[in-house]
Amino acid sequence: MKLLTGNDLASGAVTWWTGNGWSIHVEDAVDVGESGDAILHAEEGARRVNAPYIIEAIPTPEGPRPAHIKDRVRALGPTVRPDLTLKPADPSAGDWVI
Repeated sequence: MKLLTGNDLASGAVTWWTGNGWSIHVEDAVDVGESGDAILHAEEGARRVNAPYIIEAIPTPEGPRPAHIKDRVRALGPTVRPDLTLKPADPSAGDWVI
């Protein structure tokens, strides 16, 4: 099974081709089969999605499951952990100039 994915132009969210539009839920994605390249070029040309590409997936009872771990992580959505964000700079430290 082949899925078409990309990023929403306005929000940057990961999106999945549903057969008649885009969804942020991988469960809504449909197999694009041999039509994938034509859909990809049409959607990218219409500026409805940024950097679309085709991935391999495995059909499951819950919906398609991306075959590659990278795409499975993308399908989960944002994974930003608050404890890993950068801390604001200490204003009393001053500026470093070399």
